[in-house]
Amino acid sequence: MKALLLDVGNSRLKWGVLDSAAMRRTGHVTQSAIREQGLSTLARKLPRNVDAVIACNVAGKTFATDLAAFIRSHCGLDVQFVQPVAKAFGVTNGYRQPQRLGADRWVAMIGARAWCASSCLVVDAGTAITIDALDDDGQHLGGQILPGLQLMASALAKNTGDLPNLGTRQLNTATNGKIFAGSTAAAIASGVSGAAAGAVARALRAMRQKGFKPTVILTGGDALRIQSALDEEAHFRPQLVLEGLARILE
Repeated sequence: MKALLLDVGNSRLKWGVLDSAAMRRTGHVTQSAIREQGLSTLARKLPRNVDAVIACNVAGKTFATDLAAFIRSHCGLDVQFVQPVAKAFGVTNGYRQPQRLGADRWVAMIGARAWCASSCLVVDAGTAITIDALDDDGQHLGGQILPGLQLMASALAKNTGDLPNLGTRQLNTATNGKIFAGSTAAAIASGVSGAAAGAVARALRAMRQKGFKPTVILTGGDALRIQSALDEEAHFRPQLVLEGLARILE
């Protein structure tokens, strides 16, 4: 079986090709490129000859409708959009209304559970940062949502008179690993990454107080920045949502 996997976020659309239970190809397109050029920009990147298309979408219903129409034209198939349920694939949803959990968080936990059979903390550092806890039995203990690094930096620039609005490249290079910065740009970069790392550390401490020994799993565009700010060992799984989609297909 050959399948096209789509991880549709607010900043990027990531894709992978699952062929005979192995991930053969991956890639991504920014949402800004899609807005400028339309979904037709995907035609040059995505394969046509696949047996199934499965997607995790958090970019909204309108985008899902447009994407489904494009895939129907490009591949001749309907897209299976994943929706959270109460229990599946080794994960028990911790929400009282399971369908209200973000599809990306649900699929990332499925990917994490497929890779790690014990308790874990799943951190997805994208436009927003989500932190979700799983116990040894795959029970979702709940989670946290906070602004992503770029959103934090943008909020500082928008709501102050003198602080600069740092771009992604500046956030990645400003601190050089230093906590106490020698410039305003570096201070912002250090502060936002430290805030995210502090939230992860606090969640990790809470799990340990409950008697768990969780593995920290990081994914998303800013995962490596958060990893560098953590004092704890953390595992970077850049394709975690695609791994979760693959597990669902299997």
